[in-house]
Amino acid sequence: MRQDGGGGGGGGGSQWEGGSRQALQSRGKATLKEVSVSRIYSLFRGYRLQLSVIIGLALLAAIIGLGPPLIMKEIIDTGIPQQDKRLLMEMVGLMVLLPVFSGLLGVWQNHQNTKVGQGVMRDLRRSLFANLQRQSMSFFTDAKSGEIIQRLTGDVLAVQNVVTTIVVSAITQSVIVLTTVTILFVLDWRLAILALIILPLFIWPVRKVSQIRKQLRRETQGVRGEMSAQLGEIFGVSGALLTRIFQQEHKQEQDFDKLNQRVMDLELRLNLVGRWYGMVLGILAPLGTALIYWYGGWNVVEGTMTIGSIIAFAAYLGRLYGPVGTLLNLQVEVQTALGVFQRIFEYEDMISDVVDLENAKVLPSVQGQVVFQQVSYAYQTGQYALKEVSFSARPGEVVAIVGPSGAGKSTLIGMLARLYDPTSGAVMIDGYNAKEVTMASLRDQMAYVTQESFLFHASVRDNLLFARLDATDGDLEEACRQAYIHDTIAAMPDGYRTMVGERGHRLSGGERQRLAIARAILKNPRILVLDEATSHLDSESEAYVQAALDQLMLGRTTLVIAHRLSTILAADRIIVLEGGRVVESGRHAELLQQDGLYARLYRTQFKKALLV
Repeated sequence: MRQDGGGGGGGGGSQWEGGSRQALQSRGKATLKEVSVSRIYSLFRGYRLQLSVIIGLALLAAIIGLGPPLIMKEIIDTGIPQQDKRLLMEMVGLMVLLPVFSGLLGVWQNHQNTKVGQGVMRDLRRSLFANLQRQSMSFFTDAKSGEIIQRLTGDVLAVQNVVTTIVVSAITQSVIVLTTVTILFVLDWRLAILALIILPLFIWPVRKVSQIRKQLRRETQGVRGEMSAQLGEIFGVSGALLTRIFQQEHKQEQDFDKLNQRVMDLELRLNLVGRWYGMVLGILAPLGTALIYWYGGWNVVEGTMTIGSIIAFAAYLGRLYGPVGTLLNLQVEVQTALGVFQRIFEYEDMISDVVDLENAKVLPSVQGQVVFQQVSYAYQTGQYALKEVSFSARPGEVVAIVGPSGAGKSTLIGMLARLYDPTSGAVMIDGYNAKEVTMASLRDQMAYVTQESFLFHASVRDNLLFARLDATDGDLEEACRQAYIHDTIAAMPDGYRTMVGERGHRLSGGERQRLAIARAILKNPRILVLDEATSHLDSESEAYVQAALDQLMLGRTTLVIAHRLSTILAADRIIVLEGGRVVESGRHAELLQQDGLYARLYRTQFKKALLV
């Protein structure tokens, strides 16, 4: 999750400019090209004890399952011909009791199966979520949020059936096959060989079907990801508002229909391939049974075999061909799911381009001296967003960074909290290289307030606590008083427990901004970053907030990206960026005398503010 005022987060996707949107092209990607079945099995590593229990239950159930055909054989060959009523009653009783025991074992085994499968799914979601949390801002500014959600939810759900059945079903069906083959050879080795001859015919369609279904499933999940991304944009508050203002409902319905139809077509193809495969297996099983009745019947006529033996043998064929078909189908399902697993593992294996060093130190409490030393940032080889930027800010100073749009201002200050790392050069905090300290200790001493005041769909109180979980109600109120938002919150129906709506859209722009500033105040940082923090406020709100910011900035190092004249005039130093380079540096009056880029910006942008 991202946030703008609680330190270390970014406001919206547009905040971190200067080429970072393209950074994922060369950073953070997984190099995974193919997923092996062994990797899927490795997901079960922590469940060996439970799997041992499942194997024991499967073996016991398989042994019990061997009983009914033998009972039928005994009834047909002995009980009925010899008119042994006692034997007949005993065999019938066993035919009733054995399924009861088998059913109880099945319930127990199914529960264990589900526990293991759901445990693996939980671990997979947790691992995927944790790795996404480790990614730098360059990943999130490039990726679509809907696509991320699709991989974390839709893709994981798509492989749930495989994960919950792959190991336990393979174990269960393998045990049944082995015990059944053993009893077949005990009954009649010739019929057993005849029954096994048919098995290779089950295998030939598997490879082709697996390849087709794997490709179709991966393509389907890709389209579903596109659909999730589209829906996330259309039905977000901002997207819904824009749609209605420009009356593009019909076009968006058409775009959605295209994706929806593609999903339907791919699912139909998947289903059709599966049905053809099922039909082939459905033909082969009766073929084996027919051969047994032909050869066994011939032996009955010759007097070398009993009718009960044939019936028992035919019953065992169901326990042979059925599990073999299940195992082969499981292979098809696994191969089908490999494409989806690849999408999941691509995210799970992704390495962030911003990570803690192995020997990273904990940054102690700082005074707030900030130094940028020859900092450059390239999102592709030779394409620089920033080039050899150098400047410093002493503790307690206010340094403003100005320049035309796309000059690299937000990318530059993003490096302060290691939202990005320089391609070359260094960012120093009190003499510590930011790359050589832990990100947690670095970001703990900073707070950001950006031009887009992002709020979670939660209460006012929860949004404030995002900055400091141990804050008391008194702390929250004091921070809000300093940000001139307490009276507004107190007047809300539920006060600090009022829900703010998605992205805070139940509040006005000024209220959202002041709440974000209160969140920064609550954190009480040593270093403060303001990214056009007052740009969305009306004149009255700006006056209140500016007064609060003046108090907040006292004794703290503050880096400001600002278009408002009041902030620029108060700065101890102004850094002017153009094309990713520092072209001017000085105080307001000095820069006006130089009559350079800053003076031109002042005349075209700031002078209007003075005339209003």
